[in-house]
Amino acid sequence: MPEDAPLNSGAPGQPAPAGSWSRVSEMQAKLHRWAAADRSRRFGDLFNFVHDPATLIVAFDRVAGNTGARTPGVDGLTVASVEEHIGVPGFLDDLRAQLKTGMFRPLPVRERRIPKPGGSGKVRSLGIPTVADRVVQAALKLVLEPIFEADFEPVSYGFRPRRRAQDAIAEIHYFGTRNYQWVLDADIEACFDSIDHTALMDRVRQRVKDKRVLALVKAFLKAGVLTELGENKNALTGTPQGGILSPLLANVALSVLDEHLHRPWKSGGTMATESRRAVRRRKGLPTWRIIRYADDFVVLVHGTREDTEALREDVARVLAPMGLRLSPAKTQVMHLDDGFDFLGFHIQWRRKRGTSKWHVYTFIADRPIRQLKAKIRALTHRLSQQDLGFVLTRLNQIMRGWASYFKHAVAKYAFSTLEHFVWWRVIRMMRIRHRWTWRDIRRRFTTPTGRWLRPAAEKIELFNMETVPVTRYRYRSSNIPNPWVPPDLA
Repeated sequence: MPEDAPLNSGAPGQPAPAGSWSRVSEMQAKLHRWAAADRSRRFGDLFNFVHDPATLIVAFDRVAGNTGARTPGVDGLTVASVEEHIGVPGFLDDLRAQLKTGMFRPLPVRERRIPKPGGSGKVRSLGIPTVADRVVQAALKLVLEPIFEADFEPVSYGFRPRRRAQDAIAEIHYFGTRNYQWVLDADIEACFDSIDHTALMDRVRQRVKDKRVLALVKAFLKAGVLTELGENKNALTGTPQGGILSPLLANVALSVLDEHLHRPWKSGGTMATESRRAVRRRKGLPTWRIIRYADDFVVLVHGTREDTEALREDVARVLAPMGLRLSPAKTQVMHLDDGFDFLGFHIQWRRKRGTSKWHVYTFIADRPIRQLKAKIRALTHRLSQQDLGFVLTRLNQIMRGWASYFKHAVAKYAFSTLEHFVWWRVIRMMRIRHRWTWRDIRRRFTTPTGRWLRPAAEKIELFNMETVPVTRYRYRSSNIPNPWVPPDLA
């Protein structure tokens, strides 16, 4: 995981030319400003922005900076092969010409199945587009995202600029401490694979009327999949996971749920102010708050279990026209006393030890700890012959990212336990590899004063997770900065 509670920024690994980025930023700021000023405006003539040379340069730079840049699509090309054998300027000029003449056609995505986290044995299907398709998708995202961001509600956090998973957890903590303690822990069954194309395109058309852009979006939805067995499979529903445009389109589809459940919180709504919410509660009516991160969401309810069950039916009814349905097995109603897992955290209402006061606590869930231990075990197998410097480098990368993500939870004990776990794993691997005795270990890894030293190789020292400070994450509410609005105008 990236450093310090990663933002959903989509930032490139290396900056695009300053002139191109400046031009694209100005274009995005204008589109966002116009979209926010007129919520009913439908944008035409967006296609010129999509194939603008500056947009394509920035789009390629983002694709090249992505971790999947080394993975080829069905044409076998990677970003490196484009740079070495074709040349970026020539590649983008050819791509722009295809877009302008209408000759561009997306190729099927290459299917790759990966195990789902948690050791369940289930697999997740990813779609890997070609480099050209990735660049065009990134260009579309650069143009469409500022428009739809003006409409998205503040209660969704996944795959949105400058928003973190920690913001969603902080919002749950904030409302949980204010008696929103019945929880609808929902799971959408195969969300990315099930979104209805017609319903999704209808929502895109509410903001976009440029037929060429709409045709391009639809072409990506219908591009199909080349399976691992070499078979071509038509895409009748869904947005393939792995595409740059897919998270934005999923947010467009799922915003129907945000709008429905958040509508009473808007100005003039029945839950717009604390006094109005109090009036509802005095009348025996519930209040609720949805918190969504991509296709994972919870609804916190200040009311009763029956109120939460009724909301479950309401949510199912809203999602049905988008081709989506809740998983009967995984969607459940529970009280905050029982606790629930969300985005790798375990959130629970419990009494503070030694007092009579109750608080909402955010712990690290069991699954992420199991997954981290599995990665550590794989790297530190007792018979491993991998270079120690490489092993320590990978361990440090994994542990730093993991600790950065979870450092805002009640994590001190977990960090201490995992630190001892990884230290013993590395020491045992080195002891078996070099046939050292425990006396050898003590001689090599203790100072004359008896202080233990960190395992190291090639000036790379094993990272100590216990040194990571555990801090409370500040709930930012509606103060999350917008990338297209200057801070003094936000």
